[in-house]
Amino acid sequence: MENRSIFSLHGITGMLIATVLLLSILAGLTVWGIGVQQGSAANFYQIENEKEIKMISTDNAVHVINVK
Repeated sequence: MENRSIFSLHGITGMLIATVLLLSILAGLTVWGIGVQQGSAANFYQIENEKEIKMISTDNAVHVINVK
C-alpha cells in the first residue's frame, strides 16, 4: 500500500507553496515595473536640431539631451 497524505508536498501544501511563490514573484515584478516606470516618467529630455535627425542612423542619440 502507498502512504498517501493530503498534507504532503504533492497535495494541498505543495499547491499552496507554489501559489504563494507565484503570487510573490508577480507582486515583486509589479513593484519593480512600477518603480522603473516612475523613474522613466521623471526623466525629462529635450531634442535639439530636429532637422538633422535621420530616419535610420545610430547618431540620433546625440540629439537627445537630459534636462533633469
